[in-house]
Amino acid sequence: MRNIKLVEVRSEIAAGTRGASLGIDALKIASLDKTSDFFTRFDPINVPDANNFLWKGNKHPHAKYIDGVYQVLKNVYSTIESLRLEKIFPIVLAGDHSTAAGTIMGIKAADPDKRLGVIWIDAHADLHTPYTTPSGNMHGMPLAMCIQTDNKDCQVNNPIPETINYWEKIKKIGGVSPKILAEDIVFISVRDTETPEDHLIRKHGIKNFTTDEVRSLGISKVAEKALEILGKCDQLYISFDVDSLDSSISVGTGTPVPNGLTVKEALELNAELIKDKRVCCWEIVEVNPTLDTENTMAENAFDILEATTTSLVEHF
Repeated sequence: MRNIKLVEVRSEIAAGTRGASLGIDALKIASLDKTSDFFTRFDPINVPDANNFLWKGNKHPHAKYIDGVYQVLKNVYSTIESLRLEKIFPIVLAGDHSTAAGTIMGIKAADPDKRLGVIWIDAHADLHTPYTTPSGNMHGMPLAMCIQTDNKDCQVNNPIPETINYWEKIKKIGGVSPKILAEDIVFISVRDTETPEDHLIRKHGIKNFTTDEVRSLGISKVAEKALEILGKCDQLYISFDVDSLDSSISVGTGTPVPNGLTVKEALELNAELIKDKRVCCWEIVEVNPTLDTENTMAENAFDILEATTTSLVEHF
């Protein structure tokens, strides 16, 4: 059986709305409501966050709280690296999506010679940089950090020197080289991008399986094709942002977008993808119960978490 560890990252410092730090506990409440023993089966590790930076005020308009984000990414990176060195499979429950960069950095540092592919199930491409971001929210930047791009071809901002200094340090967490190649990213259900991100997607030929393609091809075919695109990768990491779900369902997340996946589609997709033996880490992010009075998002997200974990255990 896979040696699985739950990694809890209660960071919300890089999100635009507050409350994602409460998502993990919302998942636990959902499990109680569903009388599931899921959270008794795995020992969790709690990664220290830097949410206290939110009280200090933001000095970096084009990369909000980047000083705190840097701290969190280092914490996540070192935790994931340690687990992967012991061949433990991390299931990461995280708040805002910026911390996914720390996860990728940790996986890569543990096996620097292995080529790492990323399946990014999300409404957003998360390829912004401090030079291109329209919002300054760093949960829109994790993949740019990992491919080490500044995307100055599309520059619209002039970040202050201190911001640039932190950005350069972040890109080098876990090693000076890029952690992944842009062509080793596969998007599923990405549908809310800006021009600078579209530029990178075109430039690197990154495949996005749209929600319509998921429906026309079917779940198993999309999973098969996604895994095929990443055929040269030795390891795979899957990051599931709950805003990949349709906005009619995903009220309990900071940035809901129409024309997303159904809960059933997301559940089947993750359960199918995780059967690939190269998958070494799975992550779920951006549940925000403060936006959702009935905890519906957390209940749906918990169903996906439990089904994916079951599939992982059964197909080892």
